[in-house]
Amino acid sequence: MSETFKSDVEIAAEADKKPITEIAARLGLTADDIEPYGKYKAKITAEAMARLSANRDAKLVLVTAISPTPAGEGKTTTTIGLGQAMNHIGKKAVIALREPSLGPVFGVKGGAAGGGYSQVVPMDEINLHFTGDFHAITSANNLLSAVLDNHLHQGNALRIDPKRIVHKRCVDMNDRALRGTVVGLGPKSDGVVREESFMITVATEVMAILCLADSLSDLRERLGRMIVAYNYEGKPVFCRDLGVQGAMCALLKDAVKPNLVQTVENTPCVIHGGPFANIAHGCNSIIATRTAMKLADYCITEAGFGADLGAEKFFDIKCRAAGLHPDAVVLVATVRALKYNGGVPKDRLNEENLEALARGVSNLKAHIENLRLYGVPLAVAINHFHTDTDAEIAFLTEFCASMGVKARVSKAFAEGGTGATALAEEVCRLCETPSAFAPLYGDELSLAEKIETVARRIYRAEGVDFTPAAERALCEAEENGYGRLPVCIAKTQYSLSDDPALLGCPSGHRITIRESRVSAGAGFVVALAGPILTMPGLPASPAALRIDVDENGAITGIF
Repeated sequence: MSETFKSDVEIAAEADKKPITEIAARLGLTADDIEPYGKYKAKITAEAMARLSANRDAKLVLVTAISPTPAGEGKTTTTIGLGQAMNHIGKKAVIALREPSLGPVFGVKGGAAGGGYSQVVPMDEINLHFTGDFHAITSANNLLSAVLDNHLHQGNALRIDPKRIVHKRCVDMNDRALRGTVVGLGPKSDGVVREESFMITVATEVMAILCLADSLSDLRERLGRMIVAYNYEGKPVFCRDLGVQGAMCALLKDAVKPNLVQTVENTPCVIHGGPFANIAHGCNSIIATRTAMKLADYCITEAGFGADLGAEKFFDIKCRAAGLHPDAVVLVATVRALKYNGGVPKDRLNEENLEALARGVSNLKAHIENLRLYGVPLAVAINHFHTDTDAEIAFLTEFCASMGVKARVSKAFAEGGTGATALAEEVCRLCETPSAFAPLYGDELSLAEKIETVARRIYRAEGVDFTPAAERALCEAEENGYGRLPVCIAKTQYSLSDDPALLGCPSGHRITIRESRVSAGAGFVVALAGPILTMPGLPASPAALRIDVDENGAITGIF
């Protein structure tokens, strides 16, 4: 059997990993610039990042994808493969990724460290506890909840309305039983009885703040700005009113530092933060991206799920907040996913079907058109599967050409960096083309107008319907001075619409915004579209049932 068919775990275990001190040295980082977590992981110190700030910025390349399907698109694999390929063609590149959440690891999606010969390592540690960042975020978030409930118990001097508490507890696990709970049951000493609900850690505002802060001091200030509740007069109550932002920041003082690892080909990778793109803003931290941009000539980063979610939020939230100006964008597509969008069931995707592919490319076309709205030079990466036929690849390549976009086949999964050199060369060419990047909407639009702009221009909707509760919340946000913030729309990842069953490029639909809330510390307004949930559930057969560890500590089943 070819090595291509080794499992991801086997490939990761056989990788010739270099000590993280050696990877750091290649980037000009000394032993004093990093804080090792074992032999193959480290954090980059604040002092090192301050020194690096004098370096010129690398070219910034975003990798995004068509709408995800159960067939898988391989966006992270392509991102890692592209970074490796850059080094194969003589370019100095650093990859910037998000950290995996335990929810998908133990749920349906599995790990998020790439795949095949385009992985970051140590894969098992990255997918599990890593350097403890998510645990710190969970603890900081829940400390705020504990202090808030204690304030109610101790007399409620801030006159917080228990029915208008907007801050929620969290856990980094898919646990549908925690979507709706009651706290404070029992004797009076157990606190005030009230309804509570949990979010998954990656959907919390604390996670978003960590990813959008540019320093430890900025992190502390943003934590203080968090709206935790409203008082009986309808005025916001902030985290700083409870006086706990300092303690939360203390819990996050190490988590705010970006993590340095390597790929199976020893390409440096900075991994930090991990918000989902369907229920949060879906990008790794600004600190990590800026650090990677100071360490190389090219920074290859990604944004979660399809371009309608991750890329839109990368451009309209992250780039706006950080003043980033991306130089190129890569849209990942697969023959299998497009056939799925064309109506082929998952168990028939290995069969050649040009008619279904011709129907399914409507999804690719929509994403190409959407990305062009931002003025950033674009290429398509066809992530190759061994079941793809020459005729299918030729059709897809010609379709992209008809839209004026060059498509390059990437075999990064099977061949590592050598399988993506053609893509790397095209990306380098694009980076020499002037980027006319601009966000989709201006700050001056109302919050409702911003939502409608994204819905009409990105989701292809005919319009937006706001529930009375969502409409009131948006009006209240503007009255409280938050009208100039960008919007972060939580929506299903499976469709351009808010209905996961509408594949391809649906038309004639409307988007329903059922709830809205202000994330004042993060600096955006969240709008929940359709039935999207901020606490996922486990499937009938979760991935956790297939994960195990042997007597030597070797973990199996993550991928």
